[in-house]
Amino acid sequence: MSMLDKLKGMLKGHEDMASKGVDKAGDAFDAKTGSKYEGQVDSAQQKMKDQLGNQPPTDGQ
Repeated sequence: MSMLDKLKGMLKGHEDMASKGVDKAGDAFDAKTGSKYEGQVDSAQQKMKDQLGNQPPTDGQ
């Protein structure tokens, strides 16, 4: 069992909280870097959410 599988198992049922954590971490990184890497951070956030099985509705952002 891979580390990602273990993480998915622990987060099962708490996808919304995981999504908020990913967003918060990305926002903190953007704040520290002055949003210099905003595009890369947004891409990484989306990939993490995809891996965790969380597909929030898109609102144009």
